[in-house]
Amino acid sequence: MPTAAFTTLGCKVNQYETQRILDSFESAGFEVVPFDSSADVYVVNTCSVTSQAESKSHYTVRRARRSNPKGLVVVTGCAAQMGLNSGNPDPLADLVVPNPEKLETFDRFSAQFASLVELARARPSRQSAAQSRTRATLKLQDGCNVFCSYCSIPFTRPGMTSRPWPDVLTEAQKLAEAGYREAVLTGVLIGAYGPETGSGGLDFETMVETLSRESGLARIRISSIEAHHVSPRLMDLAAQGLVAPHFHIPLQSGDDHVLRDMNRRYSRSEFLSLCERLEQRVPDVSITTDIMVGFPTESEERFESTLDVARRVRFLKGHVFRFSPRWGTRADQWGDPVTPEVKQERARRLSNLTEQTGRERVRQWVGRTVRVLVETKVGSDGLLEGLTDHWITVRMAGPKSVQRTFQWVRIDEERSGRAYGEIVAKPSLRVAL
Repeated sequence: MPTAAFTTLGCKVNQYETQRILDSFESAGFEVVPFDSSADVYVVNTCSVTSQAESKSHYTVRRARRSNPKGLVVVTGCAAQMGLNSGNPDPLADLVVPNPEKLETFDRFSAQFASLVELARARPSRQSAAQSRTRATLKLQDGCNVFCSYCSIPFTRPGMTSRPWPDVLTEAQKLAEAGYREAVLTGVLIGAYGPETGSGGLDFETMVETLSRESGLARIRISSIEAHHVSPRLMDLAAQGLVAPHFHIPLQSGDDHVLRDMNRRYSRSEFLSLCERLEQRVPDVSITTDIMVGFPTESEERFESTLDVARRVRFLKGHVFRFSPRWGTRADQWGDPVTPEVKQERARRLSNLTEQTGRERVRQWVGRTVRVLVETKVGSDGLLEGLTDHWITVRMAGPKSVQRTFQWVRIDEERSGRAYGEIVAKPSLRVAL
């Protein structure tokens, strides 16, 4: 049986798209094998959000070629699109699929390598191994037209489109029927989902509420959403338990000058005000974020403003990354004046701060009973691990039979940013849903 291996770099949108590509190969009879295996076909879904991500994408393509020099290498994703845009497609790829045509990867492959596809189709198809997962990613929207000065996404995912609402609901219901308990809603600019980009008449908040009520999924979570898309109605949906009380809102910088240079759509005070309203409106809300260090106009004083915002918000988690010039963006014209050493030091200070505030947030749950979706066993001690509605990682002892189920867990302690607790038969008087 012909074999195919898949790997994803970058965001949850990429993860969703890789799974769709994998499903199409598997349905045609290909056996899916680990990416480090010798395979007949390698599919690499690349990322270009930073120079490091782009370099890793190119390295992964080289690794695939080394794993089986006779295998076919298919490359798609944002780094692949950047290569097409600049007239330098990856020379090691047998097939480069443009980003807008990514979900047609199998059709493009089939047209070019028909004999291998016919060999695969002579075999019975298998059910995807992904059906054993607990959380699924559900893509709602693609493309971005905001043009933040540092970001290449408008060049790699041009245009703004929303999936038709019936398609979204049908896929969500199929995920529930397949045994998934949670769906993470994702998109490049997810809050822009709406009728003006093809949803079929639903705005973002109505779509989220209807999914929660009609999909059959036990938990709906939003992946990453811009500050100006966090509406009072969306906060109310979280307060009512119709969407997880966890908001991942990119900050990028806490300094007004840098935010303007980045072409972000909020000020420092507006971001802080939004987080305050969330805390007031949504009980025990968790806020996570993305923050860039080393932007060309970020001085030490301006970086201190970012640290100050992080202290005030007390993020549960912060993804800290370093600026790198991206081809075609406005910031690319400004060069890269902040030295690697300064970037590294700022990243270290900011990461230490968000780790500290994250641990403080987790400690607030000690002594309380929470709902945990148990996902897997981890570590040599065989503990189970799962996530609360609030994005707290919890480890506990328990039988394998409780995996993929919701359990009530009393939190006993915090260690290294994780909660440790004990499964209880029923919630105590202090319950967090």
